[in-house]
Order: sequence, then C-alpha cells, then structure tokens
Amino acid sequence: MNTTETVYLSKKGMKELKKAVAQLEKDRHKTIMELHEQDKTDGHDERLARVEKLAQLEGIETELDDKKALLASAQLYPRKRDAVFVAIGSVVELIDNSGKQVVYTVVDSIEANPSDGRISIKSPLGQSLLGKTISDTISWGKGLRQAQLQLVKIS
Repeated sequence: MNTTETVYLSKKGMKELKKAVAQLEKDRHKTIMELHEQDKTDGHDERLARVEKLAQLEGIETELDDKKALLASAQLYPRKRDAVFVAIGSVVELIDNSGKQVVYTVVDSIEANPSDGRISIKSPLGQSLLGKTISDTISWGKGLRQAQLQLVKIS
C-alpha cells in the first residue's frame, strides 16, 4: 500500500493502528526465530515446514509494510471541528421516522466499524451526512429501500 494521501484517524484509531504494527513486529520476530531453529534440521518434512514458515514471514512483512505506510500518512483529526457542519471526525445524532435515535462518528474508511458506531465518509450514509447541518433530513438508499433520518446534533 503505497499511499501519499493523508488518512485521518481518531485517537482510538491511531492507537489501534500502532498496536497492530507492534503485534506484527512481534509476530515477525517470532517467525524469524522459528526459522533459525528450523535451519538446524535436515529432514524433508522440516524443509517443507521451513517453506511454509517463509511464506508466513512474507505475509507478515507485507502486512507490516502496509500498516507502517498507513501510519506514516496518518494524522489525528483536527482538535477543533466545526459543530455547524458534518465533517470527518464529527459525532452525529440522528432520529429515524419511528423516533429511534442513533449516534455515529464519521471516520475515514480504514477506521470504519458500523457495529461500533463508526461509519465511513465513503459509505452511502457517510456521503449523505457530509456538509449537513442540524435539522437537515438525510436521505440515503435507493428506490423503495430509501431511508430518511433527521440530524439533531453535531459534536
């Protein structure tokens, strides 16, 4: 993943990314140590296990490189956000037609996790929210499956 595009993350997202990099570095070190131990064996099965371990190491290093590149291009959300318009990092409170209230944080795709209340700015709902103000109605979806939500709070 060679990216020069800035990725904006919350403190939680930045912490999770750093934790993932640290874990991958530990996994890489452990795999290298296991390979050194396998160097001392001669059998056919051991050579096959070594090939598998080398493939595993290659996968770890690829993922580690991707995460490090992402971390290098990552920045925290700006501290001061405009609470008038929805932007990346905004926490929005929405109410549907039945009165059900939902709260989402608008985040970059890398950090999105709808079940945790973090929606991507590139998702249909995220795109519909960007630039909206309090009391705007947000419509998203297509045809009969279109949903409408009322924006009641931005923080």
